[in-house]
Amino acid sequence: MAVAFYDLTSAAGLKKVDDYLLSRSYISGYQASKDDLTVFAAFSRAPAAEYVNVSRWYTHIDALLRISGVEAEGCGVVVEGSAPITKEAIATPPSADTKAAADEDDDDVDLFGEETEEEKKAAEERAAAIKASSKKKESGKSSVLLDVKPWDDETDMKKLEEAVRSVEMEGLFWGASKLVPVGYGIKKMTIMLTIVDDLVSVDTLIEERLTAEPINEYVQSCDIVAFNKI
Repeated sequence: MAVAFYDLTSAAGLKKVDDYLLSRSYISGYQASKDDLTVFAAFSRAPAAEYVNVSRWYTHIDALLRISGVEAEGCGVVVEGSAPITKEAIATPPSADTKAAADEDDDDVDLFGEETEEEKKAAEERAAAIKASSKKKESGKSSVLLDVKPWDDETDMKKLEEAVRSVEMEGLFWGASKLVPVGYGIKKMTIMLTIVDDLVSVDTLIEERLTAEPINEYVQSCDIVAFNKI
């Protein structure tokens, strides 16, 4: 059954998406799919920071679209109260120029008011830009989901995440993360990352960076949960 959202310009609509993403990294599944792009395209601008989960998801999808296309089909999602998004229009990301133009007037528009003509025009331009770039796709990238496990229930998970994200490499892009209970008060962190295959080896990343000093003060082990070519 398809997931349904409505009126993403309203507080009620945004809260529904925010609650939905509380325990999820993506609209469906464990990798970015056309479901994410359908919802992403329904926004005329980035959501307010008070919607923490939506903002985290939106920022990650925006960053992902800047480096690659998305081909995973997803399970189907409906966004009521927004302009229809064609199948072709959600294949790959909008151009950077169009994205920047849509964000220029953020401070001058009421996020929760009725959709203005400018907002409708921006949404239409975004959909057109996505469709125009539907054949453009970079190759040689992968989307990876990692389980990062702490030593015990006393490990500071905030510092663990900071330590993991402190790893910087050419071709490595960290994405969304969340904490998942595993029992006895212990939580593990699941985190998404996108890599350029020719530049980053996940095995080397785990063995030489994430489970080596000084990060191994917090990280006991890492497991690859999902690995998908983009």
